[in-house]
Amino acid sequence: GAAKTGGTNFGAYGIVIGFTGIVGWTLYNSVYFVQGGHKAVKFNAITGMYDRTFGEGANLCIPYVETPIIFDVRSKPTEVITSSGSKDLQMVNMAVRVLYRPNGEYLHTIYRDLGVNYPETVLPSLINEIIKQVIAQFNASDLLTRRPEVSQRVAAQLQERAKRFNIEISDVSITQMSFGKEYTNAIEAKQIAQQMAERAKFHVDQARQEKLGAIVLAEGEAEAARLIGQAVQTNPAFVELRKLEAARTIAKTLGQKGKGQYYLNSEFLLLDLEQAQIG
Repeated sequence: GAAKTGGTNFGAYGIVIGFTGIVGWTLYNSVYFVQGGHKAVKFNAITGMYDRTFGEGANLCIPYVETPIIFDVRSKPTEVITSSGSKDLQMVNMAVRVLYRPNGEYLHTIYRDLGVNYPETVLPSLINEIIKQVIAQFNASDLLTRRPEVSQRVAAQLQERAKRFNIEISDVSITQMSFGKEYTNAIEAKQIAQQMAERAKFHVDQARQEKLGAIVLAEGEAEAARLIGQAVQTNPAFVELRKLEAARTIAKTLGQKGKGQYYLNSEFLLLDLEQAQIG
């Protein structure tokens, strides 16, 4: 009897432990956590997708019946590189960086229509199409000088088109822009021609200034000669004064740069002492 009672108790304990394990496993799998910057939608195997989203923190679901799908709703970048023709038929290579995020209120629609990999499904083709449309409205030279306007037009059209897919565009920027080889060579040739023209203009201006300088110098020398002539006529002692200044300069130069002793006659020093009047 005791053995039978012990077996019965052991079976009861086993049932309790098993039931407790099933309940614990069910509770464990009925709770899922949504991290910061994320939201979730749930798919019900019986009724389909719920038309609502679930926020951060702990959320409940029915195991095997409901499946949570978690979306990252933070802004993320993507870059698209494309080539297109400008208004003047020049080939333009452009790289555009776009910041995007899903509309958190319509995650169930995004999942139903596009799936979790919605950026790869929508954005590359959408960005390519809009870039080609915008580039075709500008000449190649305008794309360089009006680059901010080009970015604004791409952003405005991309935001409008992305709304149809419940995607929000927060920023669009052109990170790289280059042109075809022929247009690049033409720009370089134009720059070289402009530099040569500027150099020629500089030489012309320099020659003009040198000419004006020569004229001014000649006029100054003529005026100086005229004044000296007047001084000689009105004051004969002016010549003697110049001779004395010249002799002083010669003597000073020989004293500073010469070596040894020098004996110079008056003719070498431009002095004629015999004709000098000593009163």
